[in-house]
Amino acid sequence: MYRTVLIFLGWLAVALAALGVVLPLLPTTPFLLLAAWCFARSSPRFHYWLLYRSWFGSYLRHWQQHRALPPGMKIRAALVIVVTFAVSLVLVKIVWVRIILLMMMTFLLVMMWRMPVIDVEQQKRE
Repeated sequence: MYRTVLIFLGWLAVALAALGVVLPLLPTTPFLLLAAWCFARSSPRFHYWLLYRSWFGSYLRHWQQHRALPPGMKIRAALVIVVTFAVSLVLVKIVWVRIILLMMMTFLLVMMWRMPVIDVEQQKRE
């Protein structure tokens, strides 16, 4: 039963992470980390799929190995955050919702800029 619940939660987290790629209010990374955790404890096959066959695999493997973002990822992620929130800000006409969106965007950008990045030299040495 425990294994089944973890597999279900893992696939739910993968689905939410995939939605988070295109929806600005839904984060991707925490759901991917949750899915990896669930699959590591319940299904070696699904865990392998997530790490080596999914779109997100290279990022998860990099995070597991270095506990840092790959070079250039911080700027790309910040651009995606700004673009998706900009679209939302253009589409939303309610002022208080715009303020909340701006606060969320600011929070996400601050969190993104605080994440460590491994440089190319460090990556070659490891």
